[in-house]
Amino acid sequence: MAGRAQIPSKNSALIAMIADEDTVTGFLLAGVGNVDLRRKTNYLVVDSKTTVKAIEDAFKEFTAKEDIAIVLISQYVANMIRFLVDSYNKPVPAILEIPSKDHPYDPAHDSVLSRVKYLFSAESVASGRR
Repeated sequence: MAGRAQIPSKNSALIAMIADEDTVTGFLLAGVGNVDLRRKTNYLVVDSKTTVKAIEDAFKEFTAKEDIAIVLISQYVANMIRFLVDSYNKPVPAILEIPSKDHPYDPAHDSVLSRVKYLFSAESVASGRR
């Protein structure tokens, strides 16, 4: 299928995480963690001392790596870099916003959900349905 983004299949694709310590720890215990030869991890633990610049850099790094298929980001962290998350438009890696223990999920701020709603509303308008 030409035109579709392919996930590299040499070894395996990774899941990257940008979230609070509890969320990252849970996913690390589930086996999501990875450290490459340069001692770079596939996660960023965000706490009160983490700068927005560090979050932006991690997001840019994870979305540029070819071995990452999904970037999981806590929604409250995504709100800190909303302009980057909303402007990202590549299919791979997919950006998924998840809730955290201290910050509940708000569908009004989810960029993927808003794109889906837009597509369905545009599709229903184009077909004459409501």
